[in-house]
Amino acid sequence: MILYILRGSFILLASCISVLYALQLQQQLQDENGVLPFSTLLLMIGGTVAIAGLVIAIDSLFKKKRLAAISGVFLGLLAGMLVAWALGLFVDLIPRLGPQPKGLTVEAYMDLLQGIKVFIGVISCYVCISMVLQTKDDFRFVIPYVEFAKQVRGTKPILLDTSVIIDGRIADIIETQILQGGLIVPKFVLNELQVIADSADKLKRARGRRGLDILQKLQENSVLSVIIEEADAEGTNVDHKLISLAQHMPARVMTNDFNLNKIATLRGVDVINLNDLAKAMRPVALPGEIMHVKIAKAGEGHHQGVGYLEDGTMVVVENARRDVGQAVDVVVTSTLQTSAGRMIFGRTNHQETADHR
Repeated sequence: MILYILRGSFILLASCISVLYALQLQQQLQDENGVLPFSTLLLMIGGTVAIAGLVIAIDSLFKKKRLAAISGVFLGLLAGMLVAWALGLFVDLIPRLGPQPKGLTVEAYMDLLQGIKVFIGVISCYVCISMVLQTKDDFRFVIPYVEFAKQVRGTKPILLDTSVIIDGRIADIIETQILQGGLIVPKFVLNELQVIADSADKLKRARGRRGLDILQKLQENSVLSVIIEEADAEGTNVDHKLISLAQHMPARVMTNDFNLNKIATLRGVDVINLNDLAKAMRPVALPGEIMHVKIAKAGEGHHQGVGYLEDGTMVVVENARRDVGQAVDVVVTSTLQTSAGRMIFGRTNHQETADHR
């Protein structure tokens, strides 16, 4: 709406300027006993309105404008005009440095020099704009704090997919305060949750209601803000709309959907996959796995020995007190993950063999 008001004001302002100029011209002609034809007046106003309409039409053709490109054009234009002005000073010295060419009047000679200055200005502006646009990504190394590459200040917001909300683990992740920035739930995702909750299938209905409960829990958390985005996006389904909205904002997408993950990655959208996150957080040692550990000291329990992995993880080994100072094979029995770190419990391999006997 504001854009339409701006365009209408632009056409009105251009028309007013044209009318004022025509009235001034009419006054000058009257002082010289002349008259401005009405057709000429209409032609001036109509031409101004046509030019203004052409400018708006060109502006409408390029709906998605890149701020980096626009900034580069303006800076290049400014630098080109400055270079043209400096070179124009040398052109102005030409009449003083040499005789006037034969066959040219003084007026024609000055017009020629003026044309040369205009041509120099066009060349300077083109070269400077082209140079800035081609080197805009490295421009900050030349002028500090000037950078044309698109940079998002702060942390990108996260768009939640339907699968992540139904999964429910996002609520526990938020409580760890590992995420920064806001969480955004698009309206079309909320509508999909409602459709699933109203499904005739009992299993789908349970999943949809669980998703709505998780969403309510997310809105009540005190760590991150959760916003319901009312804006719609282009696309034939929820996944396409989610990717389109993420590109427009820009934002990251959190999902459990393998296909959505692949498509978003191909479209250049950052994706947080909870399954990949869970895989990365998986314990290093699994029950039944054998690891080689040096027993560093005696443990608190009876006959316990304590060793450490390279990353500092404590390994508590049953019946290994006698092996202090020695490296033994340990069979992992369980792992314990706490906020203070990870602990691995196991027993020596020779004890495992004895138990089987």
